[in-house]
Amino acid sequence: MPDSAIEDFHLTDYQTVWDLQKSLVQQRLAGDIPDTVLMGEHPPILTLGRGTHKTNLLHPSIPTVAIERGGDVTYHGPGQLIAYPILLLPVGKRDLHRYLRDLEAAIILTLGEFGIEGLRNPGWTGVWAQAPQSGELLKLASIGVAVKQWVTYHGLALNVCTDLAAFSQINPCGLQSEVMTSMQALLKQPISVNTVKPVLARHLEAVLKAP
Repeated sequence: MPDSAIEDFHLTDYQTVWDLQKSLVQQRLAGDIPDTVLMGEHPPILTLGRGTHKTNLLHPSIPTVAIERGGDVTYHGPGQLIAYPILLLPVGKRDLHRYLRDLEAAIILTLGEFGIEGLRNPGWTGVWAQAPQSGELLKLASIGVAVKQWVTYHGLALNVCTDLAAFSQINPCGLQSEVMTSMQALLKQPISVNTVKPVLARHLEAVLKAP
């Protein structure tokens, strides 16, 4: 990802950043901007991907929006680190399955720097970790992407210090809400999005520009 840019949108409403993504996709297609990663947080919202089953909306009490990314319904809110790569996939890497695995790899490398072993869960997109006592797999990060003429948008959501109770409004990605966890819950100590953000940015840049 040479000549790439990281743009921090801090805490910004979903619609504003969604509109920005679509604008940046057009600019990237035209060659007017370099590959760009948007990073930040959203106020509470439920997003419904193309694969959403309405039965997974249990008792939503916050705004919902249907969007063009893949996947089912998920929650976004403060304490969750969002990254939206606006990336022109180069010839030779135009494989969305590989791109999803690259996003997972960047998250796993990030978690490792904080002493958390991030894991893949066969058959599921995203990043998981083992519960300390039971050993069951808990979900730390969700991924849902879209692509237009090989330019990616949407991306990943990593639960850093998210209010996990908010997931009870839905079956996130078709799963029981109890499967969701956060870095803070696993570490059993406070951690902030601003602490994790530069680490994830560094690993995204390294992974996405690798040959």
